Formats: sequence, structure tokens, C-alpha cells
Amino acid sequence: MKTLIRWMLTPGDDAPTATLWIRLMAGWVFFWEGVIKFIFVNQGVGRFTKLGMPFPGTLAPAIAVLEIVGGLALATGLLTRPFALLFIGEMIVAILSTKISLYLGTSPLPLPPAPPQIGFWAVMHEWRSDIAQLACSVFLMLEGPGPWSLDAWFRSSAAEPSVGTTRLPETRAPSERRLAERTDAGATRARCGAVEGTGARSSRAS
Repeated sequence: MKTLIRWMLTPGDDAPTATLWIRLMAGWVFFWEGVIKFIFVNQGVGRFTKLGMPFPGTLAPAIAVLEIVGGLALATGLLTRPFALLFIGEMIVAILSTKISLYLGTSPLPLPPAPPQIGFWAVMHEWRSDIAQLACSVFLMLEGPGPWSLDAWFRSSAAEPSVGTTRLPETRAPSERRLAERTDAGATRARCGAVEGTGARSSRAS
């Protein structure tokens, strides 16, 4: 469990820099979808009520807040994996609750204004945004936010050595590390010997 939590909170080291563009696109869409749910009732409480969602008066604003906060988090790369996981769940529910009834022709929502209006081709056309957001969320959860993100910045800040400490690079081979340690130890002994010699000469002079 601890390993899973650590993985969720740790950005992926192998995610390319171009991941920034996926984060910006997905975060931008989620953010404005959340704002729209507050501005237009038919996109928020009204839509949730028609779909038969439980407690639409509470659930719709909660999802809107998640989309606004989570969208900004994805765009900036903050807590990327946890928010991506939440959005995966949201998009799966959105697809199942709207596209099955559209396929069957029983959707409580208004049908598309032009063909295809029901059936397979209607679903293929209408779920393009849903599937794109789902794919982006899955990618960000698996790969992480990339190096240009707040997650990566916080991780690098935490990994910086404190003042006055010596930290050997992790990329050194074991033999190089041992050589460096022996060199540091020799330099320390030389400094100590110099100090002792100075102290002895001072004592004889006095």
C-alpha cells in the first residue's frame, strides 16, 4: 500500500517534456467544463437530474469543483496522478451514463441536431471528447506529469542536499564512490595534521 501511495505521489522520471502539452489540453478542457456547470443549469444540475444521477443538487456542484480544481492541477502538474485517477473514473461514468442510451435511442438528453442521431455511428461521433479526455488521463496516471511540472519541482527541491553536507552523485560507480571517500578522508587527515603541527609550534614558541 505504501508503495502504491508513493508511486501515485511521485512523478514519472521517463515522461517526455512534451507531456506538458497533454496536461495543458486535458486540464484546460476539464477546467472550463467545471465552470460551465455553474453557469448553465442545463449542463450541471439539470443534466444530472435527466440522467438519473443520485443527489444531483449535490453531485453536480461537487463534480464541477473537481473539474475546476483538478483541471488547474493537471495544467500545472500538481498531484497529477491522483487527479488523473479521479478523472478516469469520472469519464468512465460519463461514457456509460450517456452513450449506452444514445446507442439504444433512449437517451433522456437532446439528440444530436443532425444524423447520425442514434446507434453506433452516433456514439462514435459524440464520444470523441470523452474518449480523448479518458486517454489523456490514463496516459498522465501511467507516465506522470513530466519534468516541467510542480510535482517534479517539489521532488527535486526535496532531493537537494542540505548545506554543509557532502552528497555523492547517484550515477557514480561503486569504485568511484570508494575512491572519492578515501580522497575525502585523506584530505581531512591532512587538515587535522596541519592544525596539530601549527599548535605544536605555537606551544614551543611560547
